[in-house]
Amino acid sequence: MSTTRLPPLADVLATARVVALPLVTRFRGIGTREAVVFEGPQGWTEFSPFTEYGDAEAATWLAGALDFGWEPAPPTRRDAIPVNATVPAVAASEVAGVLARYDGCRTVKVKVAEAGQTLADDVARVRAVREVMGPEGRVRIDANAAWNVDEAERAVHALCAFDLEYVEQPCAEIDELVQLRERIAYLDIAIAADESVRKAADPLLVARAGAADLLVIKAQPLGGVHAAIDIVAQAGLPVVVSSALDTSIGLSMGAALAAALPQLDFDCGLGTASLFAADVVASPLVARGGLLSLERPRPASADLDRVAAADERRDWWLARLRRCYDLLEVTRG
Repeated sequence: MSTTRLPPLADVLATARVVALPLVTRFRGIGTREAVVFEGPQGWTEFSPFTEYGDAEAATWLAGALDFGWEPAPPTRRDAIPVNATVPAVAASEVAGVLARYDGCRTVKVKVAEAGQTLADDVARVRAVREVMGPEGRVRIDANAAWNVDEAERAVHALCAFDLEYVEQPCAEIDELVQLRERIAYLDIAIAADESVRKAADPLLVARAGAADLLVIKAQPLGGVHAAIDIVAQAGLPVVVSSALDTSIGLSMGAALAAALPQLDFDCGLGTASLFAADVVASPLVARGGLLSLERPRPASADLDRVAAADERRDWWLARLRRCYDLLEVTRG
């Protein structure tokens, strides 16, 4: 987390708006995504840790939001970011409709291991994605740490016929990832770590343990664009820059990170604005021809009014922001 001096809390709250964005289909078990957006000297930024996260973890997200709003962005190395489509844990019959919302994406991330579903559901969903994408498309899966090692091994065996690019966070613990990586090495399917990076006290531990072939990097949960760049440099592994179901403002933070990295070997998970039925701007930051622009959205007051959260939720989020700010003040002395 940065040690840069915090802006005054009053400056943060002066433009803060709490929004509630409806999703086209449920994702991570939710139908609405809430966030706080506010404007700093560098532009609009976003604070949106998931509601179940405690204040200590959420404070790092606030550090990321403040970094993007108050610190100059690093130099860019590319003009646009190739992104993947994302398919939630929908029925196989809904896959084509979900993918139709993405323009020109050559890569798809498929959510698997959803609570209440079976491996057969996952197989059907991934098969449907492969059928839509054809043999040239790239298909990756994300289990969000839901499997143990045996379950993960069985699932990878069942899904490897669909030519997987990689498996994201199949298990929760780093030692489980190490075991699984050894068990499936002969299949030549890479393992990516997400939660083991962004939710860890030491985000570099997964790389040092040899538990993953690549890392999924999210700017806000890691304390901001600058902190994430430093983590990538130290990790020494290929990375995928991804979102945390951000608004278009949060996606522009991820795009700034992806644009600044020396290497970007994988399509990024920054196309998730296509999952929203409404966003904080009239023209959401969505992929065009499989690419995301580096545009930094500037929401109009009317746009924010349209997706404003209820008063109770607004108060909840602003109280949370204040608590997290207090934690950052302690951290930074």
